[in-house]
Amino acid sequence: MPDILGDTKNHMQQILDHFRLDLKSIRAGRASPGLVEPIQVEVYGTQMRLKDIANISTPEPRQLLVTPFDASNVHHCARAIDKANLGVTAVVEGKCIRVIFPELDENRRKDLITQCHKKLEETKVSIRNIRRDTNTKLKEEKDAGRLPEDQHKREEKQVQDLTDKSCKDADEICAQKEKEIMSI
Repeated sequence: MPDILGDTKNHMQQILDHFRLDLKSIRAGRASPGLVEPIQVEVYGTQMRLKDIANISTPEPRQLLVTPFDASNVHHCARAIDKANLGVTAVVEGKCIRVIFPELDENRRKDLITQCHKKLEETKVSIRNIRRDTNTKLKEEKDAGRLPEDQHKREEKQVQDLTDKSCKDADEICAQKEKEIMSI
């Protein structure tokens, strides 16, 4: 019999890891390269991530310095940053781009927290979908006679425990990000 519980645990962990990465794209108090790294830039006739075509550094807490590896891509990168609608200003300075982040006001902080909660709910839905799929697999194993009734019930309970733990972990990750956003 395949390791259904192990696969379930791995899938739920992957979803939590993805959730953490998603939250990195939400700006807290200081500028982070993770905010602009996934931005798609059209260069050389194809779409590429900004982090693949430029060096991104943080010279100051509210500023990023984007230096394309090929200086001819400076304007393409600046346009892509502006198009990403992050609420930042991209200023071209010779062969690099200075991305300036404005100070967060109370309304913007609340909007960011709302985004966090939306991503949290999407994460929980994904975790519950994995639970549903796993329970379906367990039922199929039981119906095929490869899984005794008592073991089926025990494994269903373990799946529910994994689901509860993963949802609780997601809540904690979100609460941590919320605290980070609200700190000045």
